[in-house]
Amino acid sequence: MKRLVEAIKQAGVGAVDATRPVIVQYGTVTKTNPLEVNVDQRLTLPEDFLIVPEELTEYKVTVSTTSGPQEIVIRKALAVGEGVALLRVQGGTQYFILGRVGT
Repeated sequence: MKRLVEAIKQAGVGAVDATRPVIVQYGTVTKTNPLEVNVDQRLTLPEDFLIVPEELTEYKVTVSTTSGPQEIVIRKALAVGEGVALLRVQGGTQYFILGRVGT
């Protein structure tokens, strides 16, 4: 009987989660190599759980100037302490980083 009650509870939770396929959450970058994002005091997401769009990865180019080659940062990577908005994919096993969040 106890197993039946647990199965019913799990089915109920699954039904509720199915009505919310995506959840927006906010976090803070706590580490960059490998990337880690802290969502709340109990949850720190390692890089394996994060989907990082290209816009949030570093991109540099080297240009020639009269004083020689110079490296220019076109796009900054995420940095420790930055706030980010995340979309939790249904099931909670992956989080898509939407972008930086201002302070």
